[in-house]
Amino acid sequence: MPYSPKVRKLLGKAKEGDKILVSRNDKSSTGILMPCSDSSPDTIVLKLENGYNISVRASNAKVKLTKAGQPVKAKTAKISHNPELPGVAVIGTGGTVASRVNYKTGGVSAAFSPTDLVNSSPKIVDFANIKTIDLMSVMSEDLEPSDWQKIAKATAKELAHGEGVVLAHGTDTMHYTAAALSFMLQNLGKPVVLTGSQRSSDRGSSDTMLNLLCSTILATSDIGEVMLCMHGTSEDTYCLAHRGTKVRKMHTERRDAFRSINDTPLAKVWPDGKLELLRQDFNHSSSRKVKLMDKLEKKVALVKVYPGLNPSYIDHFISKKYKGLVLEGTGFGHVPTKGLGSILKPIKKAIDAGIKVVVTSQCIYGRTNAYVYSNLRKVSSLGAIYGEDMLPEVAYVKLMWVLANYPKDVAAKMKTNIAGELTQKTAFNTFLI
Repeated sequence: MPYSPKVRKLLGKAKEGDKILVSRNDKSSTGILMPCSDSSPDTIVLKLENGYNISVRASNAKVKLTKAGQPVKAKTAKISHNPELPGVAVIGTGGTVASRVNYKTGGVSAAFSPTDLVNSSPKIVDFANIKTIDLMSVMSEDLEPSDWQKIAKATAKELAHGEGVVLAHGTDTMHYTAAALSFMLQNLGKPVVLTGSQRSSDRGSSDTMLNLLCSTILATSDIGEVMLCMHGTSEDTYCLAHRGTKVRKMHTERRDAFRSINDTPLAKVWPDGKLELLRQDFNHSSSRKVKLMDKLEKKVALVKVYPGLNPSYIDHFISKKYKGLVLEGTGFGHVPTKGLGSILKPIKKAIDAGIKVVVTSQCIYGRTNAYVYSNLRKVSSLGAIYGEDMLPEVAYVKLMWVLANYPKDVAAKMKTNIAGELTQKTAFNTFLI
């Protein structure tokens, strides 16, 4: 939508991409003139130097053109090859980390080429020989299980070349993909590191550079696991390496949004190349050949239990012939068991229909326990599988994978620690560390 005639007259010769000074009511702001907001054609949109956009009402405003917009080329870093350095394949899947600034308009668009990558974090060539693969450009909230399979296949292909892998990924569902790859990439011998950015590259507070740099360093390490590597603090100090089945996004916008849950991180990674191991119980890198097991049963649902849940809701999944349900219960894994809201009968009906039912907790921290309260025992006696300390999202992904690969041994496999998703006991120091 174009600016209104009134605003267009006020702007005079100023065009989108020009730097202007807008004064109104004794206050002034300088920034790049952005395209008109669809909902507010009578306001002027400015991108400030800190990267944020503001809207200024045109009434009683004055505009001064301070600098005509010119396309500004970022300095191009040369991608060098050093035979002494290990190789790292960086696979782009989309998300904020794969964005760059259009310096003419100040807007952000998706772009992922070797030059773009090196320019966003030029020091990565000091630690590895970089190869980039533009696999897809999808916002992570739009990813589907079939996309996890594509990512797993592409990752396995690069691992076969003996290289560590960095996956540039949107942050919203990154922990789902990390869990999926943890199960689908069996016999892993090299690091697979998922990373992203909470803030786009046009903002001064962007976390792209540190996350990519630390992830590249981690991808050259001796940790043969699927990991997620993001800011460890809100400052640009170090990143944390989280196990792929024990991590969750815990904040909508903080740069240190990702936390290890019921577990401690594997390592701290500094941008100067220092790597501090925080534990030793990980798979070490080796010449093992990765085994791709990417089959998934997609008729699995994750159901949140809440007061007032209609018991007939479970019937929907039975009628649609689902193969698995993960119930995100309360506390130790409670579900309503009395009165009109009881879901005991629907659970029994689902299990009798051959649906595997796994119970987790929406508490996030801690673990389920089927034997603390009598109501829990009622659910367990029906044949429901309690998920110990697995995150609901991890249990959901694992059940999809187990149903597809071990359909005759589901209960036993769900109780077996396959990729670090289960711990024998929850340590006291794993709560919000």
